Amino acid sequence: MSGHGSLLAQPLQRPSAGRIAVHAGLLLLGALTGLAGALVQAGWFPGGLLLALAGAAGLFLGGARATRSRGGAVAPAAGWMIAVIVCTAGRPEGDYLFGAGGGSYLFLLGGMALAVICATLAFGRQPVGPDVRLGK
Repeated sequence: MSGHGSLLAQPLQRPSAGRIAVHAGLLLLGALTGLAGALVQAGWFPGGLLLALAGAAGLFLGGARATRSRGGAVAPAAGWMIAVIVCTAGRPEGDYLFGAGGGSYLFLLGGMALAVICATLAFGRQPVGPDVRLGK
């Protein structure tokens, strides 16, 4: 047994500058994906809706796999959510980017569900080393 102990007992460390930059880039990519999905989903219904949701899911899961952490899925999901919330707000002229149809609601709710699913399925903090499994 090594003296490392549980991961929960380890002190928190500040993330590296590279990790912060990667997560900031994923946040920006999430915002761009949300904006593009908002424009595409209504333009080519139902194919545009499926394309927008597939793009969002690919970014969320790809971010998690690239960073090997749940934060890699949460960062683009947060950017996606911010962009979509901004797009749902009406303008002073009374214009809306989202229509009142079912496709818009499917895009909003489906994207949120995909974000939760991808963040849940992403890699968590896993211990490494020979003492990971007891008795082996």
